[in-house]
Amino acid sequence: MSPATILVLAMSMSVDAFAVSVGRGAALGRPRLSEALRTGAVFGAVEAATPLIGWAAGMAASSYLEAIDHWIAFGLLAGVGLHMLVAAFSRRDEEADGTPRGRSIWVLLATALGTSIDAMAVGVSLAFLNVNIVVVALAIGAMTFLMSSGGMLVGRMVGQRFGRVAEVAAGVALCGLGLAILIEHLSA
Repeated sequence: MSPATILVLAMSMSVDAFAVSVGRGAALGRPRLSEALRTGAVFGAVEAATPLIGWAAGMAASSYLEAIDHWIAFGLLAGVGLHMLVAAFSRRDEEADGTPRGRSIWVLLATALGTSIDAMAVGVSLAFLNVNIVVVALAIGAMTFLMSSGGMLVGRMVGQRFGRVAEVAAGVALCGLGLAILIEHLSA
């Protein structure tokens, strides 16, 4: 793969994480830079790991993973999206463990996993090509880190003006993204 191809692939794998990060930044109100960097690090690490997992699975048994990847993505994204919708309409400002609403590490990890299932599927397909999977995975992870961190900061600006509306929109977008992945795979 050429560097330009790797860059395009990395950007395309990062777009959904960027969109979710914008919504997350808006939902959290005024996230600090450290929160944006933490979100970028989690999204980037997960997004870098999943093509490696997909590549390994592709080398072993691609047909099994392809059969269920859309259901996994749908379940994770719809679950996180519904959680965001419930949180937007509830009056609670904190999670049960005392963490400010929406800042739970478990919500962040579930969201990162949900948005990275497509990268796992890409990893499966890369198993059949002559590519350096480590370089590709690192490029995807780095791009996702940058786009997710930036998305949180963009969401911060949006969140100051739109608050709960942005949180509802982000929840609906996550559910829609999960549903789109499911429909795309079931109709293919």
